[in-house]
Amino acid sequence: MASSLHCVVLFWLVAFGLTAADTKLDCGPDYMTLVWTDSRSQADPSLFRLGSCLPTSFTPREVVFSVDLSDCNFRRLVSGNELNYTNDLFYTSSPDSYVLPFSLPVVCSYQRPKDWSPRVYDPVFSTYGVEDLVFHIDLMNADFSGPAESPVFALGSMIPIMARVEQVTHQPLLVLLEECVAATTPDLQLAVDVYTIITNKGCLVDSKTSRSRFEQRLETSVVQLLLQAFKFGGAQEVYIHCTMVAWDPNGLDETKKACHYVKDHGWVLLDNPMYSSLCDCCDSTCRSRKARSPGAGNGLVQKAVIGPLTITDLA
Repeated sequence: MASSLHCVVLFWLVAFGLTAADTKLDCGPDYMTLVWTDSRSQADPSLFRLGSCLPTSFTPREVVFSVDLSDCNFRRLVSGNELNYTNDLFYTSSPDSYVLPFSLPVVCSYQRPKDWSPRVYDPVFSTYGVEDLVFHIDLMNADFSGPAESPVFALGSMIPIMARVEQVTHQPLLVLLEECVAATTPDLQLAVDVYTIITNKGCLVDSKTSRSRFEQRLETSVVQLLLQAFKFGGAQEVYIHCTMVAWDPNGLDETKKACHYVKDHGWVLLDNPMYSSLCDCCDSTCRSRKARSPGAGNGLVQKAVIGPLTITDLA
């Protein structure tokens, strides 16, 4: 990579009421270190994100990110003789917090290498290596550290579900749950009763009436869902049918998203709450844009079934 020309942190501190915050940005040859310090802030440091990355370390008053520019969904842009790597530092907040969510741009700028030329790619979505994509969806234990020991869950308890995509030779991809429904049969076409969990291109509608939610991502290729166990008629066995999608992390829109409902806050976008307006259509219809829809024929969409699960009513 070219030598660093300058490093910029474009923080609109006054607009966000963060005048007490101190920020330091160090742009290395292929990495950057960002330190956020605020001695008076009531913000929870664990809720800061740099793009898709969690803090490298934090204390009650300081947040540190030490990351490679190839990680965290940095965007690369050439402008004149400059090569810029841009990202967003954002704070997700929590329902009972006095600190509102905010997002602030971060830029590392370098001299453009003399021999640099742009990659040749599909301007809509590059799909090289799709034949190497392998999807997985599994029942997990409570902290998502391993598979579930039992498929039996008490009514009202949380069912941990993890979907992921292996991408050995592929560009970094974001895995999304586009649709999920519960049925009493492993073959959805034979199901008489169906309960909708996720619909409308990534809207976790079950979260409007339960404690179901998406967990904060640890990596783009994994999505974790906590589903509150529900009563599904008198069925002893339940199967969960899902459609998984692997997508460009920088290509989120109304049809490629992960949204859940947070009480007193409304619909929230998992991957960047500052753009939760993408979830506004969850209460109506999230329409596909034909030019961006990858379709099932190119390997980016996979259907899967989990089950059978047994949900017991201990009452």
